[in-house]
Amino acid sequence: MTDYDIIVVGAGHAGCEAALAAARMGYKTLILTLNADHIALMPCNPSIGGPAKGHIVREIDALGGEMAKNIDKSYINIRMLNTSKGPAVHALRAQADKHKYQYEMTKVLQEQENLDLKQTIVTDLVVEDNVVKGVKTITGVTYAAKKVVLTTGTSLDGKVIIGDVKYTGGRQGEFAATDLAKSLKEAGINLERFQTATPPRIDRNTIDPEKMNLHPSSKEPLKFSFFREYEDRETRPCWLTYTGEKTREVMVENIEHSPLSTGIVEGSGPRYCPSIDRKIMRFPDKLTHQVFVEPEGLYTNELYLNGLTTSMPEEIQLKVVRSVPGLEKAEIMRPGYAVEYEYIPPYQLKPTMENKVIAGLYTAGQLNGTSGYEEAAAQGLMAGINAVLDIKGEEPLILKRSDSYIGVLIDDLVTKGTSEPYRMLTSRAEYRLILRQDNADLRLTPIGYRLGLISEENYNKVEAKRTAIKENLAKLNEITVTPTKEVRGLLEELGSGGLKKAVSLATILERPEVSYKDLKRFSLEAPEVDEEVGEQLEIETKYRGYIGRQLKQVDKFKYMEEKKIPQDIDYHQLTNLRKEAREKLDNIRPMSIGQASRISGVSPADISVLMIYLEEMQRGGKE
Repeated sequence: MTDYDIIVVGAGHAGCEAALAAARMGYKTLILTLNADHIALMPCNPSIGGPAKGHIVREIDALGGEMAKNIDKSYINIRMLNTSKGPAVHALRAQADKHKYQYEMTKVLQEQENLDLKQTIVTDLVVEDNVVKGVKTITGVTYAAKKVVLTTGTSLDGKVIIGDVKYTGGRQGEFAATDLAKSLKEAGINLERFQTATPPRIDRNTIDPEKMNLHPSSKEPLKFSFFREYEDRETRPCWLTYTGEKTREVMVENIEHSPLSTGIVEGSGPRYCPSIDRKIMRFPDKLTHQVFVEPEGLYTNELYLNGLTTSMPEEIQLKVVRSVPGLEKAEIMRPGYAVEYEYIPPYQLKPTMENKVIAGLYTAGQLNGTSGYEEAAAQGLMAGINAVLDIKGEEPLILKRSDSYIGVLIDDLVTKGTSEPYRMLTSRAEYRLILRQDNADLRLTPIGYRLGLISEENYNKVEAKRTAIKENLAKLNEITVTPTKEVRGLLEELGSGGLKKAVSLATILERPEVSYKDLKRFSLEAPEVDEEVGEQLEIETKYRGYIGRQLKQVDKFKYMEEKKIPQDIDYHQLTNLRKEAREKLDNIRPMSIGQASRISGVSPADISVLMIYLEEMQRGGKE
């Protein structure tokens, strides 16, 4: 049997990115999946992006991942969200043709050099002296590898729930990985249980669009990837409707049949994507809840009811659906259901995505307690990269919170853990003004290029863009605009205030009412640049005060992050630390003072004690 450098178990969004990264970095990789027809499956909403999630997709692209390119090939509706707010929270969101998304990703995997794809069920890890050596399959075949990346999603000891029916299985009719869950426990890995759910799918021919608000695809040429040209394509609209008094009545009358009420659901569910059952139970006085009616593809009539997630009995699901305006005659094609599954609490992870208990074992995606395709893909990419770097004997790639949303995601998981399926939000990123979706290429492409995941051509494009921004920003500060009658009239026309003295073109651009495209009207010397450079010039100019302050905060943050903590410290010997702090620090084993300061239960006083101890260690080492 062929030996591999890296084996990836699971071909969902995490597995695809992990396997592609490893193979593209030149290492022989095997990806094993329960069902080769379900590669990059979208069992929940077939959409990519949104607030914070869209940022992650752009960062994956800048590092050399595949998700952005794949959604650009397969979307049927795309919009830029939060355009009435500042650039820090602008976010792309696209509805995918779920079958085309799978087809395109499958094609990429099958054509990738150094990558083998096989369908099988993995039942056991092969572990010797707490070091992973490979995996065993249900047919008795053993595959050997230097590193293993587990990306099992929600299939680990999965249970499907509809009403009072509960059976072993995964999403969309997949098998549950029951034996693998047992193998992980026997290897010393702690598992806990989460739950997620999906709404019913309905027939497009049975809705009344006239009763709902139309959400067509954007007419602007939008795309996720920095490195693919825009392609015009056929699109489909989405619709927005709302639950009302009738929905609440149906739910209240039948809430006793909800698996949440009967106790058949055991695991914790997602806070930020709750079922309609939870919404009614938590907010009984709230009459309306949004329901987005979204197409699942160009060649299917199935519509996804975003906001109407439930695992109630099927006949009650139909009553709930038909209580919503526009859906009075809707027919359910697939009922909603809940899935319970085992996950690995992420305190058992290193920031590299390697498991602390079993050397060489990396985990990514919902297995680590997250929710969402984007969060999974980001973890998979980082796991694949770091597995290769470890084989090469090189320093791992650990992105800081000030580097990327991916850095925030992983730091949150390994430092804070999660008691519910984790979802990335813009509010989780303290440096979000400099971690915008529009500048992900400037932030991360040099890293992707260094890893061999970004081509020299694409790297040079990004560096040319960086140079153009710097040079033209200098020009804007040099070009002077005087308060002539024409200039004052133009400012008035744009709804801006007057001008009393000569200022730079950059100062004019600082005004909220003035866009970069307006600058030629003030001065013919205004640099002509492409749209991406113009966007950066406008943001850098309008927000430079805020950006400057955030960069100073980052400098302070980096000071704390650079204070490394030896990994062999015996925290229980530090009697000046509170007992809770000793336990948390020993369990998580932070890599820096900065990470230690973010651990729940570790106080500023504990950090002071730890810093004094490290200084004494350093002095003792010098002596």
